[in-house]
Amino acid sequence: MQKKQLNFLLCSLRKGTQFFLMAFFSISMLAHGQSKKPNIVFLLIDDLGYADCGFNGGKEILTPNIDRLAKEGSILKNHYVQPVCSPTRSALMTGRYPTKTGIYNIVTPGAQWGLPLNERTLANALKEAGYHTAITGKWHLGEFEKAYQPNARGFDHQYGHFFGAIDYFTHVRNNQLDWYRNGTQLKEEGYSTHLIAKEACSVIEQHAPSKPLFLFVPFNGVHSPFQVPEQYTEPYPNLEGNRKKLAGMLAAVDEAVAQIVASLQKAGMLENTLIIFSSDNGGPPPGKNTPLRDFKATIYEGGTRAAAFAHWPGRIPAGKTIEGAMHIIDWYPTLVGLAGGSLKQALPIDGKDVWPMITKAGKSPHKAILSVSTRGPSQAAIRMGDWKLIVADAEESDSASQKKQPKKYEPVSLFNLAEDPGESRNLASTYPDKVATLRKELSLLLKDAVAPGGK
Repeated sequence: MQKKQLNFLLCSLRKGTQFFLMAFFSISMLAHGQSKKPNIVFLLIDDLGYADCGFNGGKEILTPNIDRLAKEGSILKNHYVQPVCSPTRSALMTGRYPTKTGIYNIVTPGAQWGLPLNERTLANALKEAGYHTAITGKWHLGEFEKAYQPNARGFDHQYGHFFGAIDYFTHVRNNQLDWYRNGTQLKEEGYSTHLIAKEACSVIEQHAPSKPLFLFVPFNGVHSPFQVPEQYTEPYPNLEGNRKKLAGMLAAVDEAVAQIVASLQKAGMLENTLIIFSSDNGGPPPGKNTPLRDFKATIYEGGTRAAAFAHWPGRIPAGKTIEGAMHIIDWYPTLVGLAGGSLKQALPIDGKDVWPMITKAGKSPHKAILSVSTRGPSQAAIRMGDWKLIVADAEESDSASQKKQPKKYEPVSLFNLAEDPGESRNLASTYPDKVATLRKELSLLLKDAVAPGGK
């Protein structure tokens, strides 16, 4: 921040309360190294494998547009999410762990619950900061009452579906159409990835320059059912079955990303737009999470570490890989800070501002990062530095034994992720003092955990 700018803002504060909010927001933006509020486009890919895109080690599937954006920005090597979709979305929208919101598992169609109504959302916070807010894609945080739908949670514009696993062509799930514009059911033909991208491009190209834009694009691709127009699978004659279909589905998402970037360029917005790309959880089979262990719905790294990057020309270093650990909860305070918004709210925020880590190769602001399973706090993991501890309740072990199935987790597991990213060697018996340290910190993080939503 330039000294003259700071002095001017401080003088404004002294002149009277009428200048307070303007000066507060200006100071916040200048502290983040900018003088103009950025547009924000958040691309959330459903069930994307950690190693399915080229930028993160993938070799089988062509993702040239995604890879180009990643190369022009910084790859987030240790970007954590939740093991399934609704908990990740709630964490992004609130900056709070599932232990605070009760969203540990998937919100199912017609369920009489959703993201609690007392939660302030990222869309609320950015709208208060002067943004036009839009969502095109999958919501998955409740719909049984209008109060739980996106238009009541801070979004000026909504398009897409409320739940997952819809038919990509008919947009039907369980014999019910799940396709809406601003909460009104919409019968529309077309492949959902194409339609979501088209709407996102329309939002960008029709956007009035008088306001900054927050555009949330949660694609349902590449989540099952495995459906894609045939031309997208033609480049993959060596792949078979659902792996071949997934390749085509990801290729369609890659094309959609290119269209969104082209619209930003056409609208003259690209240079002042922060683009964030992430999966909502680790990929399930046939997705690949190499070299991480296991898949979606687990609290192993293959379930909770997402392929991710951040892109902003001139603001985020190009061609870098950020090693510091972060969680999707961190985008809430980071984006609100960049927007010059207020983080004063009734409910405490778990996320940390990761902007210095991303832009200046700083250290992770976290002492520890929490992962909680779909069962809730009884199965949880904590990462501190290179060390990760998983603690699973006896009930899970007993249940697996009764069904004569291998246990998913040992009661206590300790891994050194720097030496063993695949979590193949349980070091709990070798380092009991390390187990005790991490277990104490985990207990603090779980101390006030709420019951699962809907109960």
